[in-house]
Parts: sequence; structure tokens; C-alpha cells
Amino acid sequence: MDTTHNPEFTTCEFYWAYADYNDLMEMTENMLSKMVHSIHGTYKIKHTPESGEAFEIDFTPPFKRLPMMKSLEEKLGVKMPKNSELGTEKSRKFFDDLVKKQGIECKAPRSTARLIDKLVGEYLESQCKNPTFITDTPQLMSPLAKWHRSEVGLSERFELFCNYHEIINAYTELNDPKV
Repeated sequence: MDTTHNPEFTTCEFYWAYADYNDLMEMTENMLSKMVHSIHGTYKIKHTPESGEAFEIDFTPPFKRLPMMKSLEEKLGVKMPKNSELGTEKSRKFFDDLVKKQGIECKAPRSTARLIDKLVGEYLESQCKNPTFITDTPQLMSPLAKWHRSEVGLSERFELFCNYHEIINAYTELNDPKV
């Protein structure tokens, strides 16, 4: 927990029986874009932070989608470890070295999940002025989310960021009692 991930700061977290994260993203996108349009008569709103100049936030659907690991790889210009190998010490060392090289602070414990989260915060969340889904989180970061149906090592989870803050977290619920 921190000032951007404490449960009290989550605007919306919801689940839906017999639906998956694709359905949840579609519902989220419809709900937010229609709410903004109904209130403002447009999908675009002006936001003025306490310090700084006003800027526009565009809720026009469809919202951008950033698959977490692929987007990090593109943004950083490095070949990431295979998703299926993210739980290894070799991968933890790779991310530890990458975080150091990028000059990003990460206090102990320097687990793979924490290191990836720091990179996501620096390179992906910082790009999310307009509503943007960061999708397909590594399993080691989302233990209660269902495993991704086609990407080994990932989960069916998304977080919606807007104005550089997480506003929604959701996932296909893990419903296999053996897992």
C-alpha cells in the first residue's frame, strides 16, 4: 500500500459473474465515457490541477490499451524475459539491474513484482493522461486473477489509469480451487 495504491484511494473495483476482463473493460469504458458525456455534453473535459496549467482529458471511446510487459519492452527498448520465466531468480536479477540502470528507486524487498511495478509507474502510468487500460499483468503481481488464456505467465487483469492515477482495478476472477 502507498498513496496511490491504498484501498481507500481506489475509485472503483468490481467483478461480474460469468464475465471476463474483456467484458469488464467494455463495461468500464461505456460507463465512464457515457457519464462524462452526460455530465459535460462532450467526451473532453478540462482539468486544472492545484499547481499547474489546465489540460484536457479525452474520454472518447475506445480507451487505449497497453499490455503491460509488451509495452514496457517497447518503451525501454529492451528484450524482456519470457513471461513464463518471470518467477525465476534470473528474471528478478534482470529487473533489478534494469531498475538500477534507469535510475529508479526501489526499496527492499526488491522482488520481481516490486521492480516491474516501479518500471510500470515510471514508463507506463506516467503516459496515462487520457483513460488507458494497462492489461495482462504478470501472475506474480496478481495472485487472485485468473491466468491468461493465451499468454503463459500473465493474468487477465487490468487497471484503468486517468490523469496519471489508477482509478479502476479489475480482473477475471480465479475460480479454480486447485490453483
